[in-house]
Amino acid sequence: MEPTALNGKMARWQILLSKFDIAYVNQKAVKGSAIAEFLASRTLEDYEPLNFDFPNEDLMYVATAKEDPHENHPCKLSFDGASNAIACIMGIRVAIERKIKILEVYGDSALVIYQLKGEWEMRDPKLVRYRKLVLELIKEFDSVTFCYLPRDENQMADALATLASMIKVNKLEDMKPIQINIHKAPAHCCNIGNKEEKDDHPWYHDILRYVRIREYPDHTTENDKRTLRRLVIDYVLDGEILYKKGKNQVLLRCVDAVEAKKILEEVHEGICGTHANGFTMARQIMRFGYYWSTMEVDCISYAKKCHKCQIYGDKMHAPPSPLHVTISPWPFSMWGIDVIGPISPKASNGHRFIFVVIDYFTK
Repeated sequence: MEPTALNGKMARWQILLSKFDIAYVNQKAVKGSAIAEFLASRTLEDYEPLNFDFPNEDLMYVATAKEDPHENHPCKLSFDGASNAIACIMGIRVAIERKIKILEVYGDSALVIYQLKGEWEMRDPKLVRYRKLVLELIKEFDSVTFCYLPRDENQMADALATLASMIKVNKLEDMKPIQINIHKAPAHCCNIGNKEEKDDHPWYHDILRYVRIREYPDHTTENDKRTLRRLVIDYVLDGEILYKKGKNQVLLRCVDAVEAKKILEEVHEGICGTHANGFTMARQIMRFGYYWSTMEVDCISYAKKCHKCQIYGDKMHAPPSPLHVTISPWPFSMWGIDVIGPISPKASNGHRFIFVVIDYFTK
């Protein structure tokens, strides 16, 4: 189903299935579960699970600090970066509720820790709001220290994150009495930027209106109506999505200006973008199954305005200069001579060598 033009039964199947938004993905490898399935099928009846304690010896010290927040002992907060990159927000809020004044935050995410300490620059706009919230929360403490903890030394947070992800436990009496609060909502929700842009009047508005309810636009002439009827022959409406028939009868999804801008950015300089020229981009977008009326012109304009293409594109390294006609002062003032041969077989007059004489100025 990947090629745009197929022959025989595959082409007919592709045309029939093109009206559905079907995404074809490769099957993931299942080799990793082979060992687990083998062990599960060979379980022992008299097997008793081992009862391990948490290896972190500072756990009792942490509990003591939480029980008596008025003491000057620092409270240690550990969070797992793999579970939630900004999970420390929940722990800081719990510490504020317990009226803890001295806090030490340990995390295995170097990105979060060093950005909160101000040593690393924060460029992701999604994380700027979270960092601002953390800086507002730590004002409630007398002293806050952020420390980076390598992932192999963060067993306590990893174990708690694993327990929090459990949904069902068969034997509750075998579990240690650890209180875990699972928040269904995120730690902090903030709207990044403005609302999503939407094209209220796309280029295919009149075509969609005619295909759906057979109505013409207001104040149209007979010539415009005849042109519209001729255009809608190549369009198909499936639910709320309008498709355009390609030259090989493959349906192309019609997109508005907002979607077209995202497609241009992704195809030209996205993850798999090759910074191709305008004509190549237009062909790639049609192979991906999208279409809009000014596709080729927009692709050429976008490629010309790409900053990286202007920097790293092919350039003429010689500066521009006016052309001057070279005039020879006299014939053969500077000339070259060369000889070709011997020639086999000989010429009709018996000659075996050819002398070539070229004037440097007049050629």
